[in-house]
Order: sequence, then structure tokens, then C-alpha cells
Amino acid sequence: MSKAEDVDVQSFINQHPFSGFQWFIFALCFLIVMLDGFDTAAIGYIAPSLIQEWGVTKPALAPVLSAALFGLAAGALASGPLADRFGRRLVLNASVLVFAVACFASSFASDLQALTVLRFMTGLGLGAAMPNAVTLISEYCPAKRRALITNAMFSGFPLGAAFGGFLAAWMIPQFGWRSVLQLGGVAPAVLLVLMLVWLPESVRYMATKGLSPERIRAVLVRISATAASARSFHLAELKSANVQGSGLGLVLSRPYIAGSLMLWLAYFMGLVIFYALINWMPILFKDAGLEPKTATLVAALFPLGGCGAIFFGWLMDRFNGNRIIAVGYALTAVSIWAIGQVAGNVGALMVVVFVAGTAMNTAQVSMPALAAGFYPTQGRATGVAWMLGIGRFGGIAGSFLVAELARQKLGFSEVFTVVAIPAVIATLALILKQRAHPETAREHRVTTAEAHLHYQEEQAAAH
Repeated sequence: MSKAEDVDVQSFINQHPFSGFQWFIFALCFLIVMLDGFDTAAIGYIAPSLIQEWGVTKPALAPVLSAALFGLAAGALASGPLADRFGRRLVLNASVLVFAVACFASSFASDLQALTVLRFMTGLGLGAAMPNAVTLISEYCPAKRRALITNAMFSGFPLGAAFGGFLAAWMIPQFGWRSVLQLGGVAPAVLLVLMLVWLPESVRYMATKGLSPERIRAVLVRISATAASARSFHLAELKSANVQGSGLGLVLSRPYIAGSLMLWLAYFMGLVIFYALINWMPILFKDAGLEPKTATLVAALFPLGGCGAIFFGWLMDRFNGNRIIAVGYALTAVSIWAIGQVAGNVGALMVVVFVAGTAMNTAQVSMPALAAGFYPTQGRATGVAWMLGIGRFGGIAGSFLVAELARQKLGFSEVFTVVAIPAVIATLALILKQRAHPETAREHRVTTAEAHLHYQEEQAAAH
């Protein structure tokens, strides 16, 4: 490397151990996603207090509860093309600023109408932040560990949502419901200061856009001092070398359209399941004869399995990611169907709900890493963001699905049989994606093999 004048940015990242500088970027992105999870879930934690203080009915809260979902979708759909055009760092900083200010302002809302508007604005920032955090960290990862590190970072979202529940349970009795929203605004504002000072632009994005070698070198020397001798930088990507344009045009171009549609379909179906069950399981279990407290505790097991995505990331770095996640969705379908068969046995129900949640959340949390690996640099932010944005409409659909099934008077087992069907569709979507893009797996194997070879050569040279 010391004699090199022209450096391939990704090869450079592949050749060197994951540095402290990259771990720092990981930590910032992890905190962004964790606060994203906290602020997304915050409205659910304060809803009982709103009903009590403002004297509103549960149906009257529906616009407030759904406003952030619409904002999340809009923010994700808008942010991807902006990040591919203006950079990940700018859009990520702006999105954190938006959800920090909007969440803090929500604490001063005096009625449902104001709170609904502010929750939508909060959702805009939240929806824009998550895909850009995924994109940024994936572009600083060596190929051989990309899915593992990206999934580990994305696991901050369920962690933030779960931690927020414990924190809110302590804060609301002590300081009132507004304190939860104030914390949800102050914490990301503090993080934003750190981001403005230390968060770098994606080095792959800078190479793709042909930005000054000095800017790229200043970043790469923090990964390894061997970059100091480089005079120019480029990014050689096996995929889409002949595809022109960026952003949505690339995502919808002929080489990518089939894979894009299948990613959207799989993620959409995953969120149909997640929101259908997270919103309705306690009620369904109670109607099936469980005590209200028991029903709530059993349902709470469902969202606990997201950290299994770290194991899936390890598998995805070694095997075919489409097939790994497809297996996760297939296990989700079987286990959700099984929930409907064991209603009378609380012990068995707890086990099956936990297994279903682990399979569901592991597969769903792994999807952004799959999308990030599918698209080239010039369209990656748009590809990830549009998958997340379109998926949000699945969350909205899932919220209404079980209500419609109840209106049709379907029984307990029948409801869970129907809810299992989206997991089957997600499984088939990823199988079809693999059939449409078998070259993705081959490129992954080539890139990973090159990364291992370069690393071994560098280690041998060092000794």
C-alpha cells in the first residue's frame, strides 16, 4: 500500500482490520437507531396517560398513533434519493435534528390535533434517519463482515423501543408523560452535536462522486495510516457498472427492478405481521381465556428476539442472504400458525410466541443489510430507504388486518392462520429475488474471498 498511488476505497476497507474509527462510526449509528426506536415507541408508552389526563377515548387516539407511521413512510421515501444526491452525512444530521425538535415540541402539545401534527413531523425525521444510518455503516464495513455489523447496528432499534418502555414506566409516575417526549428530544439533540463534529461522510459515496482526494484521504488514514501515500481514489464495483444514474432511477432500472419489488414485498409483509400481532395479541389472548395480566406478559415475549439478527448477519456474510432470511420467514409462518393451535396451554403458548417473535424479528431486522448489499453505492441509500418506506404501509395494513378478521368473526386459530400467510409470501418473495438475481450471491462470494485474501496477504507481509 505504501507505494500505491490510486486506491480502490472498498478494497482498502477490506484489507484492513475494523479500526477504532469504524467502531466509533458504528457507535454513533447505533445510538441514532436506538433513539429512533425510543422515539417511535414513545407514543405507545404515554397513550394511557393521555387518555387519563385529556379524557379522550381510545378510538380518538388512532390518528395520533398512526401519524408517526405515515411520517416514517414519507421520511424514508424522501430521504433516500436526497442522500444519494447530497450525501449520507447531511441527510442523517438533518433527520436527527427534525425528530429531536419535533419530539421535544410534542411535549408542549395541548390537544390531540397539535400532537398528531407533531408526531407526523417526528416520524419524518425518524423515517429518514434509519435507512441512512444503515447505509452509512454498511459503506464503512469490510465485505466479509458487512451483514454482521449492519445487523448488530440495526438491533439498536428494538433495544431502544424496549429500553424506552422500562424508562417510561419509571419517568411517567415521577415526572409526567411529557418528560418522556422531552427526553426523546434532548437525547438526540446531544447526539447531533457529536455527529456534527465527528461523523464523517461515507467514503464510498465520496469516491463515487469524485470528491477531492484530500477529503477521502483524511478519512481513510483514520482507518490505516497507509492511505497517506495515496494520490487518487476510486470505487470499483462489480455490480451495475453499466447502469447510469442514481437514486430511484437506478432502483427501478431493468437490472434491479425485480429485486427491488421482491425486497419491498418481503419487508411489507413482515411489517403486516409485526404490527398485527404487537397491537392485537394481548386482546386476542384475553379473548381466548387468559387473564389480562397473563395475556400482556405472554404478548410481551414477541418483540424480544430481534438480537438474533446478529447471528443471521454472521450467516449472511458466509452464505446466501436471500435464502437465510427466507428460512427465517418460513419459520415465522410455521410458528405463528402454531400460536393458534396452543391457546389452552399457557406454557406452550409462551414458548411458541417467543419462537415466533425471534424468527419474525430476526428476519425483519436482517432485511436492511440485505438491501444494502444488493444495491451499488450510487443507489444504496434510495434502495434501503424505499424498502423501509414502502414497508411502513404494511405496518398500517397490519394494524387494520386483525380488526377486519375480528369483524368477520374468525376464531382464534383462524386469525393466526391468516396472519401466517404474509410470512409465506415474504418467503416466496426472497426465493424469487434469488432466482431473478443469482449474480448477487456470486458477487458476494467473490468480494468476500478477495477480502480474506487481501487480509491474509497483509498479515503475512507484516510478519
